Amino acid sequence: MMVSTGVRLRQAGVSDAAAIAACVDAAYRHYIPRLGKPPGPMLLDYATAVRERDVWVAEVGRVIVGALVLVPAGDYLLLDNIAVHPASQGQGIGRMLLELADREAARQGFTELRLYTHQLMTENIALYTRIGWEETGRSEQDGYERVFFCKPVPAADPDASP
Repeated sequence: MMVSTGVRLRQAGVSDAAAIAACVDAAYRHYIPRLGKPPGPMLLDYATAVRERDVWVAEVGRVIVGALVLVPAGDYLLLDNIAVHPASQGQGIGRMLLELADREAARQGFTELRLYTHQLMTENIALYTRIGWEETGRSEQDGYERVFFCKPVPAADPDASP
């Protein structure tokens, strides 16, 4: 895996909503034929998400190439969406965003992260399993057949920054 240089992670602002939506659309579009409908992240209103959730972007220069949506949910932090633009995949940006989720969960005092993906997104299931996420169940939710995962939050690194 090549780690991209010049990537900056920062909290998103409402002015980023259109660029986030475009990045998510590009990242998830290829799943529409497989699922028979747009994946859930493509349907989210990102202007509202930025106001109501913890949304981060990865950018190179002034171009948003990735996004991360985190939602506090009781005693865990939900990784609600992670997307990397196809032109920027394979450069370590997804890994950077996942590490940011770990740091944010620790910073906010959570001990567990959770996420879900569609059961037909088999490459995501394989990736999450490979990098230490544990499958906790499968069920229909919001019209999608989902696979749920969790993992403990790593201990906070006091020297790490977003």
